[in-house]
Amino acid sequence: METLYFDKLHSTQKFLIEELSYNRVTPPIAVMAKRQTTGVGSRDNSWEDGEGNLFFSFAIELDDLPSDLPIGSASIYFSFIMKEILKEFVDDVWLKWPNDLYYKKSKIGGTITKKIDNILVCGMGVNLKKNSNSYEALNIDIEPDFLLNRYINELKNPPSWKQVFSKYAIEFKRSKKVSTHIQGEYKSLENAVLSEDGSLIINNKRVYSLR
Repeated sequence: METLYFDKLHSTQKFLIEELSYNRVTPPIAVMAKRQTTGVGSRDNSWEDGEGNLFFSFAIELDDLPSDLPIGSASIYFSFIMKEILKEFVDDVWLKWPNDLYYKKSKIGGTITKKIDNILVCGMGVNLKKNSNSYEALNIDIEPDFLLNRYINELKNPPSWKQVFSKYAIEFKRSKKVSTHIQGEYKSLENAVLSEDGSLIINNKRVYSLR
């Protein structure tokens, strides 16, 4: 996967989507910035600044994704791969359904995925060294480009959705202790039931995780 490096961008995801729209780049490709000024977070919140933290986005054609991956659970899938890598360096990192990376009780990162025609664009931010965006940091001495290269290497031979889900289904019990934004409302996940496609059943209604 080709990787483009920048000192500063407004948003790695916005930049990548724009470059794709003008056919200036083609998947698979990743974009990393040391700093970003208007990065995209959940519910259109910003995820920005914090030099020494990890900001990147990548694009993959749908045909290159695992054949069993439910596209609506792409955020779970790609976030969990990052979580597994981070656990090699620090304990007690976990994934809150569907796209928030947590260290103990504090959010330290997250993932946003967008499907554009036959391409999936995934943006990710992780506070490695500095608290930013009102969130904590892992405070670990890992360079962002090292972590990105480690992540891209995992994507060269990606696990199946079944492999990821079998592990995440066990970890999901931690999400049941918290709440999350669902369709504009903050809802408890205490009684949520995780389905095999990554969606939740809450009050007899199915909720999907693409965001």
